[in-house]
Amino acid sequence: MSSTVSSYLSEQQRKSTGDVATEWGTIEELYNKKLWHQLTLLLLDFVKRPLFAQGDGLLQMYQHFISDFEHRINPLALVEIIIHVVKHIGDPEEALQFLEKIKERVKANDEAVILCLTTIGKIRLEQKDFENTKAVLEQTETLLKDIDGITTVHSRFYELSSNYHKLMGNHADYYKEALRYLGCTDIKDIPAAEQVERSFNLGLAAILGEGVYNFGELLAHQILDALKGTDGQWLVDMLYAFNSGNLGKFEALKPSWQRQPDLLAKEISLRQKICLLCLMEMTFKRPANNRQLTFDEIAKETQLPLLEVELLVMKALSLGLVKGCIDQVDQKVHMTWVQPRVLDIEQISTMQKQLQQWCTDVQSMEILVENKASDILT
Repeated sequence: MSSTVSSYLSEQQRKSTGDVATEWGTIEELYNKKLWHQLTLLLLDFVKRPLFAQGDGLLQMYQHFISDFEHRINPLALVEIIIHVVKHIGDPEEALQFLEKIKERVKANDEAVILCLTTIGKIRLEQKDFENTKAVLEQTETLLKDIDGITTVHSRFYELSSNYHKLMGNHADYYKEALRYLGCTDIKDIPAAEQVERSFNLGLAAILGEGVYNFGELLAHQILDALKGTDGQWLVDMLYAFNSGNLGKFEALKPSWQRQPDLLAKEISLRQKICLLCLMEMTFKRPANNRQLTFDEIAKETQLPLLEVELLVMKALSLGLVKGCIDQVDQKVHMTWVQPRVLDIEQISTMQKQLQQWCTDVQSMEILVENKASDILT
């Protein structure tokens, strides 16, 4: 043991009391026995202790203790520890320089490098340095492509990426990245206040996002439970209204959503979007052998003038939401396909009824073939 490490650990034990003093003693024992793995596991938990919340305690620990054996620590675990240390460096530029040095030391481990980069990106984003944040995201995404499966660093990347797109006002990209973040993060690890904020932002992004017509994945996620029964309940109701293309519910919720400036400013776009979703829902509910919609039916469901129905259908066809053809003479639309979506319980119930009808039709055909078999064979 070096004299610096020895004096540092002795001083910490002398200054501490109770369980903390005992842990310092355990740390010294593991260090002396060169049990680096056990020491690393202990430090990963120890650096989160409230006693390090204020002051430069973690910086002192790194400079006088951890730096002595950091080359023996698992690179990813080292960066996890360093993340807590960096929080106590007041100067952002100094923090960035420190992280760059650590990144160089762990360059042989891609996951550790990615974790360094996402921490660098987080600091850049906090400083509103959007150009460099974007560069970090692009560099990190390239490294992530070479990693198989989902690791602990994926959630950090998607969190940074979603926060970047939120600040840039990219609703569709935020929605995509935020859902990915939730996909690799345990909901229990997200603080309650953050759950409320993230669920509200996700709801707005889903509604406002250009090209976002699939709400099922969000509606099925626990994150929306944070809004249920609160002042934000209207947003959950609005998501269900959009998902089912329910114009009546959309209008009924107007007193609530018009108080949100972003939604009020995009009212025309929102109406067009829910009309497209209404058309998708009409197509989905129809049996596969009867997907012929009249202009009058579409106008009634979407609450649009008859003259605007054809434009709506053309828009849906151009966006790839449905496939089919328009019969202008008879004023009918023949639908052959609707874009697959994640279904909610009500939509699954509709599909169940369609499957039951299909089974009934197959049985009827089977009985018909049995009854007519003799005529066919003779």
